[in-house]
Amino acid sequence: MKLSIEQTMPPLHVNADFEQRAVMHQADNCWQPSPLPGVERWMLDRVGGEVARATSLVRYAPGSRFERHVHGGGEEILVLDGVFSDDDGDHPAGTYLRNPPGSAHAPRSREGCLLFVKLRQFAADDLQPLRIATRTEPWRQGLVPGLSVMPLHEHDGISTALVRWAPATRFQAHTHAGGEEILVLDGVFRDEFGVYPAGSWLRSPRWSRHAPFTGPEGALIYVKVGHLGADLIGS
Repeated sequence: MKLSIEQTMPPLHVNADFEQRAVMHQADNCWQPSPLPGVERWMLDRVGGEVARATSLVRYAPGSRFERHVHGGGEEILVLDGVFSDDDGDHPAGTYLRNPPGSAHAPRSREGCLLFVKLRQFAADDLQPLRIATRTEPWRQGLVPGLSVMPLHEHDGISTALVRWAPATRFQAHTHAGGEEILVLDGVFRDEFGVYPAGSWLRSPRWSRHAPFTGPEGALIYVKVGHLGADLIGS
């Protein structure tokens, strides 16, 4: 009997205590093969087997593809490098996508790509597909000089954005009641707890507090707030 993908992968728990701070760096080099040839994953956090609440970096070799499948809990994607393709067309680096619960596609990449992917982290009533070409979207002035913000998505108190930090920018100490998750896309992000170069991922729990800043390099980050402890499909 041929086993399904869901049957071949036992439940995993990776950074699964969402009340604890979690940090991973590019130097950790934690790539693992997926069930399909040519597709590798770096599991940043995960609760479950092949169908899981999961946050991952996903790397497609040229010519790799997944069979058409349904995302019962929704899928959020930021294309970091290369060109990602699916039923809706080609999505070059910088594209932000949201495929709501119940959506289906057959993802692939002709030239290869690198993605940041979050699965089963949608509210049940968040059903609007979204496609944003962030390389051409306007930036808004942030709350302090040197900070620029590009809002990507907001729903029921959960906000996702790109934030650009000019060199030597500081933000006041503040608390994230619903937690915070950051992927450093460029430069070096800092706070009183550490230094996070490009490729770093960090997740801070509910009611965590910090005072972030940048040094001479500046930084570009993906940031999501308000989602930890929220009523989401995969919670």
